[in-house]
Amino acid sequence: MKSCIRIPRILLPRKGYRKWSVIACDQFTSDRAYWERVARNTGGAPSSLRFILPEVYLGEEDEERIRDIHASMYTALEDEWMYKLDRGFVLTERTTTSGTRRGIVACIDLEAYTCGAGESSPIRSSEEVVKDRLPPRVALRRGAVLEFPHAIVFYRDKKDRAMHFLEEEELERLYDFDLMEGGGHLTGYFIPEDIAAEIIPDLQGKGEPSFAVADGNHSVAAAKAYWEEIKADMPERESRSHPARFMLVELVNIYDKAVIFHPIHRLVKEVDSAAFCDWFMKELPCRREGNLLFPALPASPETVERVDGAIEAFMRANTGKVDYIHGDKEIAEFSRADNCAGIALEVIDKDEFFAYLKGGKNLPKKTFSIGEGAEKRYYTEGREISYD
Repeated sequence: MKSCIRIPRILLPRKGYRKWSVIACDQFTSDRAYWERVARNTGGAPSSLRFILPEVYLGEEDEERIRDIHASMYTALEDEWMYKLDRGFVLTERTTTSGTRRGIVACIDLEAYTCGAGESSPIRSSEEVVKDRLPPRVALRRGAVLEFPHAIVFYRDKKDRAMHFLEEEELERLYDFDLMEGGGHLTGYFIPEDIAAEIIPDLQGKGEPSFAVADGNHSVAAAKAYWEEIKADMPERESRSHPARFMLVELVNIYDKAVIFHPIHRLVKEVDSAAFCDWFMKELPCRREGNLLFPALPASPETVERVDGAIEAFMRANTGKVDYIHGDKEIAEFSRADNCAGIALEVIDKDEFFAYLKGGKNLPKKTFSIGEGAEKRYYTEGREISYD
């Protein structure tokens, strides 16, 4: 099988890692105070916050925010906020209360990725991609000279051969610091090109899909959409190596002991809470605590699909908006707010993850997350995706 992994040249900040690294843009979407604290903490220092559009702000002057992001990327290059590594991977060790999760920052070939139902490919989305959520992400990538993605992509290596191989090597430590806002500790090591090439077969494995996007599905789908957009007028020779054809991700072994699946709960906002709960309990069997509902159904993709279908049916007939909440305490707290109701879900079994995706299937959107909200990926490594 042809490899769909590419060995990149990665960009890292010259200094100030603690202010540089901020959490994935799709986290804390109902917690504006979180992002206000991040902005205060970073101040005017170089930070990856300048390159992202937190989803909490989506719909608020998006075009102006995206222009500012693109301008910040040029400033970062011109003022040399970053330096470029030699070609290679980065080995990451992320320590949180869940343990130490290890990953490999590398590039995937977007030509090997699909997200549509029934489309088999070496790299697959793991959940339904909502097309309406892509335009702001595509617009952000369109005109960007850099990428700082938060996608985590699973591979299968039951014997952990890739990591055992790397343990025998003396790798240069690149960074070692505490992340802001309770994100734990992050350490990174440089994997030179020759060593990176040695472990690619263990990462790619056998079977299809070989890789599955665990987190950041819409970011990867947007990168693919942008690549399809620009390659249409591109000579074939150029398209083989154009930087936008590839995307920087963190490859994580699904069998890593620190990979813990957590449910993503549903918060329905701008509704009559009592009316919603009464209606929902007629559609699905539930236990109720105030305005927080616990479906009495098995933990499965089918249950998530039924919950989402019931929410959508209610909103079509009434009003409301849905948000996706990480954390049991968080959903309990948010469901107590005026005109809100929560649905607390159970987590799916990660051992069934790859099997479920065979034949081009997708999990329902927001079926699970890796770790709690604060454990999500922080932006640290970047890459150039334009010749400008």
